[in-house]
Amino acid sequence: MPFPTRLASLILLAGLAAASPALAQVACPELPARQPMPPTAVPATVPIPYWRERVEELDRVIAATDLSRIQLLFLGDSITQGWFPSLFQQFYGHRAPLNLGVGTDGTQGLLWRLNRLPLGTTLRPRLAVVLIGTNNLLFASPDDVALGVAENIRLIRQRSPATRILLVGLLPRGASGADPLRASIAQVNARIARCADNRSVFYAEPGPMMVDASGTMSNQIAFDYLHPTMVGYAILSAALEPQIRALLGH
Repeated sequence: MPFPTRLASLILLAGLAAASPALAQVACPELPARQPMPPTAVPATVPIPYWRERVEELDRVIAATDLSRIQLLFLGDSITQGWFPSLFQQFYGHRAPLNLGVGTDGTQGLLWRLNRLPLGTTLRPRLAVVLIGTNNLLFASPDDVALGVAENIRLIRQRSPATRILLVGLLPRGASGADPLRASIAQVNARIARCADNRSVFYAEPGPMMVDASGTMSNQIAFDYLHPTMVGYAILSAALEPQIRALLGH
């Protein structure tokens, strides 16, 4: 390529990068894709009948919803799906929310679902709250779970660059701080926290508010030491509220 032409191309690319944050920086650069990609980072359905039923239910909800009005999008698994309606309405009802939580979902299932959403076209929320990955811990390493989370963040940024993302760290599991899953959760959270650039992607870790000083979690906060009770959801909602309010400009 002649030098003037190459110089012009470089100037054009620099201009595009400056104009578009999506081009200037790929989300989660410290958790890059690798080959081969683990199953956690590849879009796939979840082979559980309930998952399919819930996805079909949400398809009907989406078809009946004016997506152009949605300002606050919740993406995740049963913890997101199970948000008590009264609390969800209290905290988010005035913010044009849409809850797309699917019980039994994992990072791979959310990737599959995101590819089917009209994200960035008719669905352009100002903020997406993402809490995903705890189900993957049953069969994948913390590194692979974190990469699956990162791929979801990258896909949202690619499809809807104007949407801010509040990435929520995995919540505690097990009654005791010595539960083996706690160490895996800590490793995942340490990795995905690095996705936050505090411009487009932000990170929240409400888990410490759900346990006592010794790391013990009460079944009054999570009835099975995983899924929050009404009290647990109140703690979770209150913990996220300052960031959600700030990111939505309310």
